[in-house]
Amino acid sequence: MTIAVAVALLAAACGDDSGNSSSATTAAGGASSSAAGGAGTTAAGGGSTTEAVKLSGNLQGSGSSLSLAFLQEAASDFNKAHSGVEVTYGGGGSGKGRTDLAQKTVDYAGSDSPYKDADKPAEPILYFPILLGPITVSFNVPGVDSLNLTPDTIAKIFQRDITNWNDPAIAADNAGVKLPDLDITVAHRSDGSGTTQNFTEWLVVASPSVWKLKSGSTVEWPADTQAGNGNQGVAQIVQSTSGAIGYIDLSDAAAAGLKYASVKNQAGDFIQPTSEAASKAGEGVEINPDLTFHAYNSSAPGAYPITAQTFVIIYTQQTDASKGQLNKAFISYLLTDGQSLLTDLDYAPLSKNIQDKAIAQLDQIQIG
Repeated sequence: MTIAVAVALLAAACGDDSGNSSSATTAAGGASSSAAGGAGTTAAGGGSTTEAVKLSGNLQGSGSSLSLAFLQEAASDFNKAHSGVEVTYGGGGSGKGRTDLAQKTVDYAGSDSPYKDADKPAEPILYFPILLGPITVSFNVPGVDSLNLTPDTIAKIFQRDITNWNDPAIAADNAGVKLPDLDITVAHRSDGSGTTQNFTEWLVVASPSVWKLKSGSTVEWPADTQAGNGNQGVAQIVQSTSGAIGYIDLSDAAAAGLKYASVKNQAGDFIQPTSEAASKAGEGVEINPDLTFHAYNSSAPGAYPITAQTFVIIYTQQTDASKGQLNKAFISYLLTDGQSLLTDLDYAPLSKNIQDKAIAQLDQIQIG
């Protein structure tokens, strides 16, 4: 499905939701017209003509830095396919995205975790899952290229019970690795972060007898730790600090050239953070009626245990018809053609089960 055809398939729904006829163009024949111009297209099916919405205007989004690389590349590709359209995404952390949407300073939010009930906007919202992403435990230890870490050891490192790289608990799972006598520097997020929330929620369930700092988009980290803004900020600390360790999404960790640990999963296997291992974590997740879910601590064989997810959140009622049609078309692209971008950016696509539910939910968007 091309971008243009995806938009064409939304045309009838957009018109029905708004109660008004949409400004549209059509293309006769069995082939689609050029997507770059945002013109009408013909949907699959030889010789049939499909009315397509002529998209225009702009959308602004903010939020999840875990999904920043994907949402920015997807927005760029979408803009190129539609003249007169500008979709942007500014990151800033999941907490910022949720706050910005609640205050209506953005048109959509990216978030790796749902709103808390107390923080939900008064008006109805929709969650659209768009990707799965491994959260790495990245490290900078001279002479060490690979590490195995258990949940209990990770918990002790990040709450500063383990403060040196040659600690016996680390050595126990890394036979043959020469661990230096080097202080550990812990790096974490300074902003309200879905990456932090998923990482700490995983520690709560994977290391319940050890982890003491609870979970949330922010937590009370020990005073001798370092804070970075966004995943890129944490990556910069780890990259520039000998002995550092931090939790960073795979896309940003790989872009920074960092090394990351294999983490012990529920099955007792040490698993590297990869797109494939994140996909396995998405198998069999329990999906709530509002399409929220979590993919961490999966029991699936070969699953990477610290796998997060990102949602795009919008208001159910899109009072501006032009923005509503654009929001619907962009989210449709993220759920269809945009999924092909994910693996090259070190994310994992949605499972078909989740994807199908998200695409079906597009019909709940009310435009006008």
